[in-house]
Amino acid sequence: MTQHSTTGTTPRTALVTGSSRGIGRAVARRLAADGMVVAVHYGHDAAAAQETVDLILRDGGRAFSVGADLASHEGVLALVEGVRAGLAAHTGEAALDVLVNNAAATTSGGHLADETPEAFDRVFAVNVRAPYFLVQGLLPVLRDGGRIVNIGSAVTRIALADELAYAMSKGAMETFTRTLANVVGERRITVNTVAPGPTQTANLTAAMAAMPALEGMLIAGQALPWVGQPEDVADPVSFLASEDGRWITGTVIDASGGTYLGPKR
Repeated sequence: MTQHSTTGTTPRTALVTGSSRGIGRAVARRLAADGMVVAVHYGHDAAAAQETVDLILRDGGRAFSVGADLASHEGVLALVEGVRAGLAAHTGEAALDVLVNNAAATTSGGHLADETPEAFDRVFAVNVRAPYFLVQGLLPVLRDGGRIVNIGSAVTRIALADELAYAMSKGAMETFTRTLANVVGERRITVNTVAPGPTQTANLTAAMAAMPALEGMLIAGQALPWVGQPEDVADPVSFLASEDGRWITGTVIDASGGTYLGPKR
């Protein structure tokens, strides 16, 4: 864990899973800019997580990293304990205000005919089981009035044959969002999903480099004329995590730039 001390009154705190790069990194940086102490979770790439922490520290924020493989239940339990210990060390109290379930796995095959039971199980372990039991483990330290934000996907409303298992897992998280919101609402905890479309992370950047026409194809399928950036997703997460988002719960916010809304003309 990277140490960074805090002073003064106890700040708000956040855990962003899968925040070593991409959308997770942008969310972690935005919440840190909002004044939160951020636990930067990574699965395997400690160096990338340290880079996220360093960027936050450079900008005057506060963060520490914690590693855990969310494909196993033992990893989820390790993350719960690591976050609680890290928060206590950095703020003097093992208390959480915001949980962002961003970490996700995809499958190498994707199509129904190519899927394997092992890949299918891993997608659901990381994308569904881990957030479920992470919430279970962290609810005792999540403050009343806290926020849970799940990162979903526009694939739940778009039938993409090569993302079938992944889309199913994200659909499960939308159900989790609605039901959990009803369970924890009496504690004034809100639960929402932010659903991105194509977003310019490392994988998409590589794909656009390999296929120069891809950027134009993506934009042609959106209402807004640019490829989504990680910050385009981080901003609505920040809103939901703020006091301004206190009356929004159990819903899905589409942050896809209007991907596949229908014919433009």
